[in-house]
Amino acid sequence: MTTATQSTGRRPRVVIVGSGFGGLFAAQGLKKAPVDVTLVAKTSHHLFQPLLYQVATGILSEGEIAPATREILRNQDNARVVLGEVTDIDLTARTVTSTVLGRTTVHEYDELIVAAGAGQSYFGNDQFAEYAPGMKSIDDALELRGRIFGAFELAELATDPAEIDRLLTFVVVGAGPTGVEMAGQIAELARRTLRKDFRRIDPTSARVILLDAAPKVLPPFIDKLGQAAAKQLNEIGVEIQLGAMVTDVDADGIVVKDGDGHERRIHAATKIWAAGVQASPLGKILGDQSGAAVDRAGRISVEPDLTLPGHPEVHVVGDMISLNRLPGVAQVAIQGGKFAAEAVKARVAGRPTKPEFHYFDKGSMATISRFHAVADTWKFQFSGFIAWVLWLAVHIMYQVGFKNRFSTVFHWAVSFLGRGRSQRTATQQQVYGRLALEELGSDFEVSKTGGRRHLGEPVDVTGRESA
Repeated sequence: MTTATQSTGRRPRVVIVGSGFGGLFAAQGLKKAPVDVTLVAKTSHHLFQPLLYQVATGILSEGEIAPATREILRNQDNARVVLGEVTDIDLTARTVTSTVLGRTTVHEYDELIVAAGAGQSYFGNDQFAEYAPGMKSIDDALELRGRIFGAFELAELATDPAEIDRLLTFVVVGAGPTGVEMAGQIAELARRTLRKDFRRIDPTSARVILLDAAPKVLPPFIDKLGQAAAKQLNEIGVEIQLGAMVTDVDADGIVVKDGDGHERRIHAATKIWAAGVQASPLGKILGDQSGAAVDRAGRISVEPDLTLPGHPEVHVVGDMISLNRLPGVAQVAIQGGKFAAEAVKARVAGRPTKPEFHYFDKGSMATISRFHAVADTWKFQFSGFIAWVLWLAVHIMYQVGFKNRFSTVFHWAVSFLGRGRSQRTATQQQVYGRLALEELGSDFEVSKTGGRRHLGEPVDVTGRESA
């Protein structure tokens, strides 16, 4: 097999969309391949998303779970990293269009790997996001950190008992792994870390509520592990309310409808959304051009070898795909990224590609609290301390870089063996930055940071002189 790229006498151009697990492992898999790799992502870091809740609750810093993509790939000479959010993909012209602060760049490709991941889904109620941030980005985690620690600070100032109760009520929506881990850490934060830090309020009286419309905790796990998780959550003070569907969210609280149809209101200042995911809108763009089906969650149907119908040069991996009921977990993205890289190398070399992607399920884990977790792995189920140790080992193994592993272990020792949390800084910028940017809208792109209005010269709307 001879590709069109080879006949031109230049190296094949591989464009990878996304710097998550799928994109990063695909890029690394092409390190020694005779190709030129361009990795395009809307952030300059690789995010270890499973530990976002630890950033939100002050255990880890954002740098420990989000190393710079350029640093990771700096020794890979054939890889180039480009900052920009991909807004369009043209399968006919074989181009990828990205934008950042008003600057548009078009990238030509011979081989394309799309690993754009997924965002938070509010099931058609996107207005909930204003009052209940999700858990999909560093911005989300820092905003939640500010909201969580800020709630205790404001409660210390309040004099109305009802207002103190509202400020010290934390609602986590979604009883999957992210919601369970988040609820458990807020409970431990209130009952262990902050127990002696305030004078007018009792942090241990904080109310942590875990809501889900599903009938069980940790639906992806077997019933035995879900029950073990629920028991441990109850022991550390988390209230579990199942069969409760959220119907409204505002600044002061949340409205839920129980299974019997009765609606009730929970007064809470801090709401956290950990329910549901929506695949990148790039899935619909690809589906419209290739004819591949796209489901309600935005996932695109791919061929068994992860390619698009009629486009063997395009691989889609990770949370974006709908194939054989594969779960939206890091391992699917990692293995898919590696598989796509091997397929690209085979095509460039003129060798046959593997006809089908086979996912090896290494199991699922969720930490509940200090020294307690659940794990379903290698056909064995664990709960308690053994599962917690396994969870520690696995998460350390998949962190990128020795420096991050070392500092993570240190901060875990501070938090789990002691009572402290080293990342408790919370600022107004963290809490209100997202809302301010949304209020500014597209006008924010016209700034000294490099944005351009149309195609003219840069315009400084700040009125300040250059430093």
